[in-house]
Amino acid sequence: MAVYGIGNPLIDYLCYVNDEDISSLGLFKGTMNLIDSEKRNEIIDHIKNLDIRYSCGGSCPNTMITLRSLSVETTLAGGIGRDEHGKMYKNRLDELDVKNELVENNWPTGTSIILITPDKERTMCTYLGANRYFSKENVNMASALSADIFYFTGYMWDTESQKGAIKSVLDKAKDKNMKIAFDIADPFAVGRNRSTFYSLIRDYIDIVFANSEEARYLFDNYDAYECVKNMGKLAPVAVVKNGKKGSFVSDNGNIYSIPLYGTTNPVDTTGAGDTYAAGFLYGVEKGFDMKTSAEIASYLAGEIISQMGAQFSKEKTVEVKNYIEKNFSG
Repeated sequence: MAVYGIGNPLIDYLCYVNDEDISSLGLFKGTMNLIDSEKRNEIIDHIKNLDIRYSCGGSCPNTMITLRSLSVETTLAGGIGRDEHGKMYKNRLDELDVKNELVENNWPTGTSIILITPDKERTMCTYLGANRYFSKENVNMASALSADIFYFTGYMWDTESQKGAIKSVLDKAKDKNMKIAFDIADPFAVGRNRSTFYSLIRDYIDIVFANSEEARYLFDNYDAYECVKNMGKLAPVAVVKNGKKGSFVSDNGNIYSIPLYGTTNPVDTTGAGDTYAAGFLYGVEKGFDMKTSAEIASYLAGEIISQMGAQFSKEKTVEVKNYIEKNFSG
């Protein structure tokens, strides 16, 4: 097994809306908004007459799914309900050949309503449901520690039980010299956990991902280059994604500027960060240097934002795999 991820399996509802919809629903545009079942029902009622696309998603799951499509072995752990959404999720992972260590409980499978505004920004409204109750007792430690890389996101810090699950793996993974990769994932997560994330990155993380806003929250600095320089002092490898300007990578203090690949007029940015992480970890697993890994990541992120949804089709997967094999070398 190559990459083991603990994350939030979610059924995604993708829908195009206007800025007025975001305002009237009282949401913070461009962020992940944690919601309860009452707010979830309000939003679903608001968009019920719009065109809605459904898929199996979640940040860490998207990364695991994309890695598997690139022929990297992956395992996904998380919580699902004993319901139709839970069955659908397990079946989808089976179809995609992602090993699942999903644990069922009596709460509904989580959902994420992804509202896409005309500027292609996405606002996520996440009902965690069964994910809230995934705990350290649910972790298959032998399986987790047999991987090369342990991967998780800042969303795991939204509940004490999930945080405990991550912490139960960290020390053991460090003792085994596994690579530990962490995607900060959301600026609000930093706002809630700034000092904790700072210590976490410094003490445990080998590869850390952030976008420019997340990095700004962490270091109180608007300059993405300065942020990656600071983050590179905490972790051996640090990445700051800077939207249309590309990304910066710090590899043991050596900083590289990575250009944006693909379109500058995105269709949907939902899966950009998750896909970037997948591309980068693919490069690491295949033995590429960090600069090349980041170039692969940037290419894949550029491809995913040119379509609706956070995962590639089978046909598109073949296309991007062929491109990587022809254009990148370790």
